[in-house]
Amino acid sequence: MKTEISTQFKRLQDQICIGLEKINTDSKFSEDLWDRPGGGGGRSRNLSDGNVIQKGGVNFSEVKGKTPELVLKSLDLPPSDFYATGISIVIHPLNPWVPIIHMNVRYFEISDGTYWFGGGIDLTPHYVIETDAVFFHKQLKAICDQHNISNYSQFKKSADDYFFMPHRNESRGIGGIFFDRLSSKEYKEKEKIWQFILSLGNGFLPIYIELISRNKDRPFTKAQKDWQYLRRGRYVEFNLVLDRGTKFGLDTNGRTESILMSLPPFASWEYNHNPEPESLEAKTLTYLVKDFDWISHD
Repeated sequence: MKTEISTQFKRLQDQICIGLEKINTDSKFSEDLWDRPGGGGGRSRNLSDGNVIQKGGVNFSEVKGKTPELVLKSLDLPPSDFYATGISIVIHPLNPWVPIIHMNVRYFEISDGTYWFGGGIDLTPHYVIETDAVFFHKQLKAICDQHNISNYSQFKKSADDYFFMPHRNESRGIGGIFFDRLSSKEYKEKEKIWQFILSLGNGFLPIYIELISRNKDRPFTKAQKDWQYLRRGRYVEFNLVLDRGTKFGLDTNGRTESILMSLPPFASWEYNHNPEPESLEAKTLTYLVKDFDWISHD
């Protein structure tokens, strides 16, 4: 099944890159093939300075070898070899009305047969647009509802908890779904989990293309661009301070350039910045809280 999973992940990478290039018409993804010294490697694809996407990465990796001690300890695993494959996507748009999106789907296995799937998708708008947020969460719920091993409410709660920055008392964005260690001892159940992962991966492109199409041509001011850079700063804080995927990649001697592709091309930090009361920026902050019910918000 490892061969099938990695093959499908590479196919998904191809489809997503082609789809994003169609809407980002003036620049294409470049590909960087790399090998991991301990075993395996990957295909990193990056796009920059586009008319829609200012910086984006759609990365595939398939790594294996002796499980590093730090990983054994953090995951409470016995000494073993490991195999891990997955896709990681982060898109930073040019227009501040278009949201940042992130998706990661992955498979992990150790030599005694223990395995699990993990991943998720979340949205980080610079400006929260209610109709877009409702659309995003309804699409995710529809995908989860198609599979009896997935639970939107549970996965949304996990995303709300995971993408929360306690040092800011603020969510990174409007969440999405997040899950880890999805597994079963029964092969039929493993296949069901895999079909859910595929459904989520295949859902990425139509969901994000819709959000791009709604907002890519909206005019924006310099002040709104400055706000975009501030929100990107929050994104950087989370990824470098709290993100477990970043830590896992670095702890397993992953490729640093690929791991840190999630960082935006430009970001800013302003000391003790507080938006004007009743402004669009202030309103956005009111949505960046845990457990906001977007399904019922319609």
